[in-house]
Amino acid sequence: MAPDLSCQPLQLPVLSLFLCRAEGSVGQTGPAGASRQHSPAHTDAVTSVAALKPDLCVSGGRDKSVAVSSWRSGAALRRFTGHEREVTKVTSALDSNRVFSASRDKTVMMWELHGTSGPSQHFPGHDLVVTGLAVSPDSSQLCTGSRDNTVCKWDTETGECLGRAAISRNLVTHLCWVPGEPYVIQTSEDKTTRVWDSRELQVAHTFPAKQHIQTCCDVSQDGRYCLSSSSGSAGHGAEATLWDLRQTRDRVCEYKGHFQTTTSCVFLPRGPTLAPSIATSSSDSTVKVWDQGTAACLATLCLEGSGPLASLAACDSCTLLCASSNSGIHVLRVRGGAELALEEVAAF
Repeated sequence: MAPDLSCQPLQLPVLSLFLCRAEGSVGQTGPAGASRQHSPAHTDAVTSVAALKPDLCVSGGRDKSVAVSSWRSGAALRRFTGHEREVTKVTSALDSNRVFSASRDKTVMMWELHGTSGPSQHFPGHDLVVTGLAVSPDSSQLCTGSRDNTVCKWDTETGECLGRAAISRNLVTHLCWVPGEPYVIQTSEDKTTRVWDSRELQVAHTFPAKQHIQTCCDVSQDGRYCLSSSSGSAGHGAEATLWDLRQTRDRVCEYKGHFQTTTSCVFLPRGPTLAPSIATSSSDSTVKVWDQGTAACLATLCLEGSGPLASLAACDSCTLLCASSNSGIHVLRVRGGAELALEEVAAF
């Protein structure tokens, strides 16, 4: 086990410390202790990571592979190959034995955790890179989105396309399924966040357009709120936005502080010492944790040398996974208490 160095002085290069402080964040800034380094899950940039089971995660990368790993030990348990180009998104219904991957090769594949190394189902049909992937809670249906302006619905057992909807300039960036509901949230390069009714594959609601491309989305476990994140540069844009899904269907608040594009946003599961919180990652190599209600930044962690951060996954109330361009998957610990802290504990 790595020693607990959280009380020792921070050792952070001056430039990175200045950048974090310039973003107006409070709380911890930078690494707090030694991080365990495991064998990397991928040989190139990691583009997407998702929680799979209590101790497992699934990831995809520029190396065209899909990996299932133990985030506690860093051990790679399964590796799936079959895509011809970079994997762009991975997902799974929680506690399911099925994982799904989307790729620049325009296809989506389904893999069985305890099956062969090849895909158990193919979902071809998009004309351009697939950039959105959401599976229903029972894993029976899959929604996909692409830069070809379309959203498709699939039967996961048969691979049959059950519906296809196209909206002009709707270059899909991300999809996520609302827990316990037939609704799917979708972000787009047209700067909007849409709510789709998966039953008829029709748009049920479109939130007011933002100033920048919406890069990612997530939904709270109770289905009351959704998050979207924005592109940006030089401190302009790059915010995350909380939206009310059930009552006003309007913007609740914004989380501002990243210096470059906010690439991912997630709700953190409730914990005994953690108030409702969200986390964001950015191309500026930082991860931030925010108070969901007040929008105060509670902690910032700069992952030195990681390059742009691509994806976040919340494993439990105190563990985050972060996919990076240069340094694999980072395991981050959220420590609650009087002053919340965020630290890297491992990477693989």
